[in-house]
Amino acid sequence: MSNLRLKWHKLWHWEYWPLRAVYYPLFPVWLFFSVKARSFFFFNAANPSMKNGGMAMESKMDIYKIIPSQHIPKTVFIPKGASLQEILGKKDEVCINFPFIVKPNIGMKSFGVAKIYNEEALCQYLKRASTDLLIQELITYPNEVGVFYVRKPEQGKGSITGIVSKEFLTVSGDGKSSVLQLIKKNPRSHLQLVVLKKRWGVALERVLAKDEKFVLVPYGSHTRGAKFVDRTGDCNARLVKTIDAICSQIPEFYYGRLDILYHSFEELSQGKNFKIIEVNGAGSEATHIYDPKHSLFFAWKEITRHWNLLCDISISNHKKGHPYLSFKDGRAMLKANDALEAQLKLI
Repeated sequence: MSNLRLKWHKLWHWEYWPLRAVYYPLFPVWLFFSVKARSFFFFNAANPSMKNGGMAMESKMDIYKIIPSQHIPKTVFIPKGASLQEILGKKDEVCINFPFIVKPNIGMKSFGVAKIYNEEALCQYLKRASTDLLIQELITYPNEVGVFYVRKPEQGKGSITGIVSKEFLTVSGDGKSSVLQLIKKNPRSHLQLVVLKKRWGVALERVLAKDEKFVLVPYGSHTRGAKFVDRTGDCNARLVKTIDAICSQIPEFYYGRLDILYHSFEELSQGKNFKIIEVNGAGSEATHIYDPKHSLFFAWKEITRHWNLLCDISISNHKKGHPYLSFKDGRAMLKANDALEAQLKLI
Protein backbone atom coordinates (compact mmCIF):
# COMPACT_ATOMS: atom_id res chain seq x y z
CA MET A 1 0.00 0.00 0.00
CA SER A 2 1.49 3.34 -1.04
CA ASN A 3 2.18 6.16 1.42
CA LEU A 4 -0.40 8.28 -0.37
CA ARG A 5 -3.11 5.66 0.13
CA LEU A 6 -2.13 5.29 3.79
CA LYS A 7 -2.38 9.03 4.34
CA TRP A 8 -5.75 9.08 2.61
CA HIS A 9 -6.95 6.20 4.78
CA LYS A 10 -5.91 8.02 7.96
CA LEU A 11 -7.61 11.20 6.79
CA TRP A 12 -10.95 9.46 6.19
CA HIS A 13 -10.87 7.28 9.32
CA TRP A 14 -10.97 9.50 12.37
CA GLU A 15 -9.90 6.67 14.71
CA TYR A 16 -6.33 7.33 13.50
CA TRP A 17 -6.43 11.06 14.13
CA PRO A 18 -4.27 12.54 16.91
CA LEU A 19 -6.11 12.72 20.24
CA ARG A 20 -5.93 16.49 20.15
CA ALA A 21 -7.87 16.57 16.89
CA VAL A 22 -10.63 14.52 18.53
CA TYR A 23 -10.71 16.21 21.93
CA TYR A 24 -9.83 19.87 21.32
CA PRO A 25 -13.20 20.64 19.65
CA LEU A 26 -14.80 19.51 22.94
CA PHE A 27 -12.85 22.00 25.06
CA PRO A 28 -15.93 24.23 25.53
CA VAL A 29 -17.77 21.17 26.87
CA TRP A 30 -15.03 20.58 29.45
CA LEU A 31 -15.20 24.26 30.38
CA PHE A 32 -18.93 23.89 30.96
CA PHE A 33 -18.39 21.00 33.37
CA SER A 34 -15.55 22.91 35.02
CA VAL A 35 -17.88 25.83 35.71
CA LYS A 36 -20.50 23.39 37.01
CA ALA A 37 -17.97 21.82 39.39
CA ARG A 38 -16.17 25.13 40.07
CA SER A 39 -12.83 23.55 39.24
CA PHE A 40 -10.97 22.87 36.00
CA PHE A 41 -9.41 19.78 37.58
CA PHE A 42 -12.57 18.43 39.22
CA PHE A 43 -11.75 14.82 38.22
CA ASN A 44 -9.41 14.44 41.19
CA ALA A 45 -12.42 13.71 43.40
CA ALA A 46 -13.90 11.04 41.13
CA ASN A 47 -11.95 8.12 42.61
CA PRO A 48 -10.53 9.21 45.98
CA SER A 49 -8.50 6.02 46.37
CA MET A 50 -6.47 6.77 43.21
CA LYS A 51 -3.84 9.44 42.76
CA ASN A 52 -5.28 12.27 40.64
CA GLY A 53 -8.52 10.31 40.53
CA GLY A 54 -6.82 7.98 38.06
CA MET A 55 -6.51 10.68 35.41
CA ALA A 56 -2.72 10.47 34.98
CA MET A 57 0.58 9.74 36.76
CA GLU A 58 -0.98 7.11 39.01
CA SER A 59 0.96 4.01 40.09
CA LYS A 60 -0.40 0.81 38.57
CA MET A 61 0.96 -1.15 41.50
CA ASP A 62 -0.96 1.02 43.97
CA ILE A 63 -4.12 0.27 42.01
CA TYR A 64 -3.44 -3.48 41.87
CA LYS A 65 -3.17 -3.45 45.66
CA ILE A 66 -6.78 -2.33 46.05
CA ILE A 67 -8.27 -4.80 43.54
CA PRO A 68 -9.42 -8.17 44.95
CA SER A 69 -6.29 -10.31 44.51
CA GLN A 70 -8.08 -13.32 43.04
CA HIS A 71 -9.05 -11.26 39.98
CA ILE A 72 -5.60 -9.99 38.94
CA PRO A 73 -2.41 -11.60 37.59
CA LYS A 74 0.52 -12.19 39.92
CA THR A 75 2.47 -8.94 39.84
CA VAL A 76 5.76 -7.76 41.33
CA PHE A 77 7.12 -4.20 41.59
CA ILE A 78 10.63 -3.58 40.24
CA PRO A 79 12.26 -0.29 41.32
CA LYS A 80 14.24 1.73 38.81
CA GLY A 81 17.85 0.58 38.65
CA ALA A 82 17.27 -2.92 40.03
CA SER A 83 19.84 -5.47 38.86
CA LEU A 84 19.01 -8.44 36.71
CA GLN A 85 19.58 -10.82 39.61
CA GLU A 86 17.29 -8.79 41.88
CA ILE A 87 14.57 -8.89 39.25
CA LEU A 88 14.91 -12.62 38.65
CA GLY A 89 14.82 -13.23 42.38
CA LYS A 90 11.66 -11.18 42.86
CA LYS A 91 9.79 -12.88 40.04
CA ASP A 92 10.82 -16.31 41.34
CA GLU A 93 9.54 -15.43 44.82
CA VAL A 94 5.99 -15.13 43.47
CA CYS A 95 6.41 -17.96 40.92
CA ILE A 96 6.28 -15.90 37.73
CA ASN A 97 7.91 -17.83 34.89
CA PHE A 98 9.04 -16.94 31.38
CA PRO A 99 7.37 -15.72 29.29
CA PHE A 100 5.92 -12.85 31.28
CA ILE A 101 4.72 -9.29 30.76
CA VAL A 102 6.77 -6.26 31.75
CA LYS A 103 5.34 -2.74 31.83
CA PRO A 104 6.11 0.69 33.33
CA ASN A 105 4.56 1.19 36.77
CA ILE A 106 3.30 4.56 35.62
CA GLY A 107 2.31 4.23 32.01
CA MET A 108 -0.19 4.98 29.26
CA LYS A 109 -1.42 3.71 25.89
CA SER A 110 0.52 0.43 26.33
CA PHE A 111 3.82 2.23 25.75
CA GLY A 112 6.64 0.08 27.07
CA VAL A 113 4.51 -3.04 27.48
CA ALA A 114 6.41 -6.11 26.29
CA LYS A 115 6.26 -9.88 26.38
CA ILE A 116 9.57 -11.21 27.70
CA TYR A 117 10.57 -14.74 26.68
CA ASN A 118 13.99 -15.13 28.32
CA GLU A 119 16.79 -13.45 30.27
CA GLU A 120 18.41 -12.06 27.12
CA ALA A 121 15.18 -10.30 26.12
CA LEU A 122 14.83 -8.96 29.65
CA CYS A 123 18.36 -7.53 29.54
CA GLN A 124 17.62 -5.79 26.26
CA TYR A 125 14.43 -4.31 27.69
CA LEU A 126 16.22 -3.04 30.79
CA LYS A 127 18.74 -1.19 28.61
CA ARG A 128 15.86 0.86 27.16
CA ALA A 129 13.76 1.31 30.28
CA SER A 130 14.59 3.91 32.95
CA THR A 131 11.47 3.82 35.12
CA ASP A 132 9.95 1.72 37.88
CA LEU A 133 8.54 -1.43 36.32
CA LEU A 134 6.03 -4.18 36.94
CA ILE A 135 6.56 -7.83 36.06
CA GLN A 136 3.34 -9.72 35.61
CA GLU A 137 2.46 -13.32 34.90
CA LEU A 138 1.32 -14.00 31.36
CA ILE A 139 -2.43 -14.59 31.19
CA THR A 140 -3.28 -16.90 28.31
CA TYR A 141 -7.01 -16.27 27.96
CA PRO A 142 -7.56 -15.58 24.24
CA ASN A 143 -9.93 -12.61 24.41
CA GLU A 144 -9.73 -9.07 25.77
CA VAL A 145 -12.53 -6.67 26.59
CA GLY A 146 -12.77 -3.21 28.12
CA VAL A 147 -15.74 -2.65 30.42
CA PHE A 148 -16.61 0.90 31.46
CA TYR A 149 -18.09 1.06 34.95
CA VAL A 150 -19.86 3.97 36.67
CA ARG A 151 -21.41 4.21 40.12
CA LYS A 152 -22.63 7.40 41.72
CA PRO A 153 -21.49 7.66 45.37
CA GLU A 154 -25.01 7.89 46.68
CA GLN A 155 -26.08 4.73 44.85
CA GLY A 156 -25.60 1.17 46.05
CA LYS A 157 -25.16 -0.34 42.60
CA GLY A 158 -23.25 0.71 39.53
CA SER A 159 -23.80 0.29 35.80
CA ILE A 160 -21.89 -0.56 32.65
CA THR A 161 -21.83 2.32 30.16
CA GLY A 162 -19.72 0.76 27.43
CA ILE A 163 -18.09 -2.50 26.37
CA VAL A 164 -15.35 -2.84 23.78
CA SER A 165 -13.89 -6.05 22.39
CA LYS A 166 -10.25 -5.85 21.35
CA GLU A 167 -9.02 -7.78 18.34
CA PHE A 168 -5.24 -8.16 18.45
CA LEU A 169 -3.30 -7.04 15.37
CA THR A 170 -3.03 -10.25 13.33
CA VAL A 171 -2.36 -11.33 9.76
CA SER A 172 -3.73 -14.49 8.10
CA GLY A 173 -1.62 -16.45 5.63
CA ASP A 174 -2.49 -17.16 2.00
CA GLY A 175 0.24 -19.74 1.35
CA LYS A 176 2.37 -17.47 -0.86
CA SER A 177 2.82 -14.05 0.79
CA SER A 178 5.38 -13.22 3.47
CA VAL A 179 4.28 -11.73 6.76
CA LEU A 180 5.70 -8.40 5.57
CA GLN A 181 3.63 -8.52 2.38
CA LEU A 182 0.52 -9.39 4.38
CA ILE A 183 1.16 -6.46 6.72
CA LYS A 184 1.32 -4.07 3.77
CA LYS A 185 -2.03 -5.28 2.42
CA ASN A 186 -3.95 -3.96 5.43
CA PRO A 187 -3.76 -0.28 6.40
CA ARG A 188 -4.28 -1.13 10.10
CA SER A 189 -1.12 -3.23 10.17
CA HIS A 190 0.78 -1.19 7.58
CA LEU A 191 0.50 1.87 9.82
CA GLN A 192 2.44 -0.10 12.47
CA LEU A 193 5.16 -1.21 10.05
CA VAL A 194 8.10 0.68 11.58
CA VAL A 195 7.44 -0.76 15.03
CA LEU A 196 6.73 -4.24 13.65
CA LYS A 197 10.03 -4.34 11.74
CA LYS A 198 11.86 -3.43 14.92
CA ARG A 199 9.97 -6.08 16.90
CA TRP A 200 10.05 -9.03 14.48
CA GLY A 201 13.05 -8.43 12.19
CA VAL A 202 13.70 -11.29 9.76
CA ALA A 203 10.64 -13.17 11.02
CA LEU A 204 8.60 -10.92 8.75
CA GLU A 205 10.06 -12.71 5.73
CA ARG A 206 8.35 -15.95 6.71
CA VAL A 207 5.58 -17.21 4.39
CA LEU A 208 2.48 -18.30 6.27
CA ALA A 209 0.44 -21.31 5.27
CA LYS A 210 -3.09 -20.67 4.06
CA ASP A 211 -5.28 -19.46 6.94
CA GLU A 212 -2.36 -19.62 9.40
CA LYS A 213 -2.62 -16.81 11.96
CA PHE A 214 0.31 -14.66 13.07
CA VAL A 215 -0.33 -12.33 16.00
CA LEU A 216 1.78 -9.24 15.40
CA VAL A 217 0.90 -7.42 18.63
CA PRO A 218 -0.58 -9.48 21.50
CA TYR A 219 -1.98 -6.46 23.33
CA GLY A 220 -5.38 -4.84 23.11
CA SER A 221 -4.05 -1.35 22.50
CA HIS A 222 -5.57 0.88 19.84
CA THR A 223 -2.32 2.82 19.50
CA ARG A 224 -0.56 -0.47 18.66
CA GLY A 225 -3.00 -1.59 16.00
CA ALA A 226 -5.74 -3.48 17.80
CA LYS A 227 -9.20 -3.20 16.28
CA PHE A 228 -11.87 -2.08 18.74
CA VAL A 229 -15.37 -3.47 18.33
CA ASP A 230 -18.33 -2.01 20.22
CA ARG A 231 -20.08 -4.75 22.21
CA THR A 232 -22.11 -2.52 24.50
CA GLY A 233 -25.22 -4.14 23.11
CA ASP A 234 -24.10 -7.48 24.58
CA CYS A 235 -24.33 -6.16 28.13
CA ASN A 236 -26.51 -8.35 30.33
CA ALA A 237 -27.71 -8.41 33.92
CA ARG A 238 -25.28 -11.16 34.94
CA LEU A 239 -22.29 -9.22 33.63
CA VAL A 240 -23.44 -6.06 35.42
CA LYS A 241 -23.79 -8.04 38.64
CA THR A 242 -20.31 -9.58 38.24
CA ILE A 243 -18.56 -6.29 37.47
CA ASP A 244 -20.47 -4.40 40.16
CA ALA A 245 -19.52 -7.01 42.77
CA ILE A 246 -15.84 -6.59 41.91
CA CYS A 247 -15.84 -2.81 41.69
CA SER A 248 -17.75 -2.47 44.95
CA GLN A 249 -14.78 -4.15 46.65
CA ILE A 250 -12.36 -1.53 45.30
CA PRO A 251 -12.34 1.29 47.87
CA GLU A 252 -13.90 4.53 46.65
CA PHE A 253 -13.86 3.52 42.99
CA TYR A 254 -16.74 5.09 41.06
CA TYR A 255 -15.62 5.78 37.51
CA GLY A 256 -13.33 3.96 35.10
CA ARG A 257 -12.61 1.11 32.73
CA LEU A 258 -11.60 -2.45 33.52
CA ASP A 259 -9.45 -4.17 30.89
CA ILE A 260 -10.07 -7.90 31.16
CA LEU A 261 -8.63 -11.03 29.58
CA TYR A 262 -11.22 -13.83 29.47
CA HIS A 263 -12.05 -17.22 28.01
CA SER A 264 -15.60 -16.62 26.78
CA PHE A 265 -18.12 -13.82 27.18
CA GLU A 266 -20.61 -16.21 28.75
CA GLU A 267 -18.12 -17.29 31.39
CA LEU A 268 -17.09 -13.69 32.04
CA SER A 269 -20.72 -12.78 32.63
CA GLN A 270 -20.89 -15.63 35.16
CA GLY A 271 -17.73 -14.42 36.89
CA LYS A 272 -15.59 -17.33 35.67
CA ASN A 273 -12.26 -17.67 33.85
CA PHE A 274 -11.04 -14.10 33.59
CA LYS A 275 -8.34 -11.79 34.93
CA ILE A 276 -8.36 -8.00 35.24
CA ILE A 277 -5.13 -6.70 33.73
CA GLU A 278 -5.80 -2.98 34.23
CA VAL A 279 -8.17 -0.69 36.10
CA ASN A 280 -8.15 2.84 34.75
CA GLY A 281 -9.77 5.77 36.54
CA ALA A 282 -10.80 9.29 35.56
CA GLY A 283 -8.52 9.24 32.53
CA SER A 284 -10.34 6.28 31.02
CA GLU A 285 -11.70 6.57 27.52
CA ALA A 286 -14.97 4.96 26.57
CA THR A 287 -12.99 3.05 23.96
CA HIS A 288 -16.02 1.54 22.23
CA ILE A 289 -16.10 4.86 20.36
CA TYR A 290 -13.16 3.61 18.24
CA ASP A 291 -15.20 0.92 16.53
CA PRO A 292 -14.69 1.76 12.81
CA LYS A 293 -18.46 1.76 12.29
CA HIS A 294 -18.89 4.80 14.57
CA SER A 295 -18.75 8.37 13.36
CA LEU A 296 -16.84 11.17 15.02
CA PHE A 297 -20.17 12.67 16.08
CA PHE A 298 -21.02 9.43 17.91
CA ALA A 299 -17.64 9.63 19.65
CA TRP A 300 -18.23 13.24 20.73
CA LYS A 301 -21.64 12.30 22.10
CA GLU A 302 -20.21 9.41 24.14
CA ILE A 303 -17.28 11.45 25.44
CA THR A 304 -19.66 14.19 26.55
CA ARG A 305 -21.97 11.64 28.21
CA HIS A 306 -19.10 10.18 30.21
CA TRP A 307 -17.68 13.58 31.15
CA ASN A 308 -21.10 14.47 32.52
CA LEU A 309 -21.05 11.35 34.71
CA LEU A 310 -17.47 12.12 35.77
CA CYS A 311 -18.47 15.63 36.75
CA ASP A 312 -21.52 14.54 38.76
CA ILE A 313 -19.51 11.91 40.64
CA SER A 314 -16.71 14.38 41.37
CA ILE A 315 -19.15 16.97 42.69
CA SER A 316 -20.80 14.38 44.95
CA ASN A 317 -17.46 13.29 46.38
CA HIS A 318 -16.28 16.87 46.75
CA LYS A 319 -19.32 17.63 48.90
CA LYS A 320 -18.16 14.78 51.15
CA GLY A 321 -14.81 16.46 51.62
CA HIS A 322 -12.68 15.00 48.84
CA PRO A 323 -10.59 17.78 47.27
CA TYR A 324 -10.20 18.91 43.70
CA LEU A 325 -6.72 19.52 42.30
CA SER A 326 -5.52 23.09 42.46
CA PHE A 327 -4.87 24.71 39.09
CA LYS A 328 -1.13 24.76 39.84
CA ASP A 329 -1.02 21.08 40.76
CA GLY A 330 -3.19 20.17 37.80
CA ARG A 331 -0.87 21.91 35.35
CA ALA A 332 2.13 20.22 36.96
CA MET A 333 0.42 16.84 36.54
CA LEU A 334 -0.22 17.44 32.83
CA LYS A 335 3.36 18.61 32.28
CA ALA A 336 4.73 15.53 34.05
CA ASN A 337 2.42 13.30 32.00
CA ASP A 338 3.66 14.80 28.72
CA ALA A 339 7.28 14.28 29.77
CA LEU A 340 6.55 10.68 30.77
CA GLU A 341 4.85 9.94 27.45
CA ALA A 342 7.91 11.14 25.55
CA GLN A 343 10.10 8.91 27.73
CA LEU A 344 7.92 5.82 27.37
CA LYS A 345 7.87 6.09 23.59
CA LEU A 346 11.60 5.35 23.63
CA ILE A 347 11.23 1.97 25.35
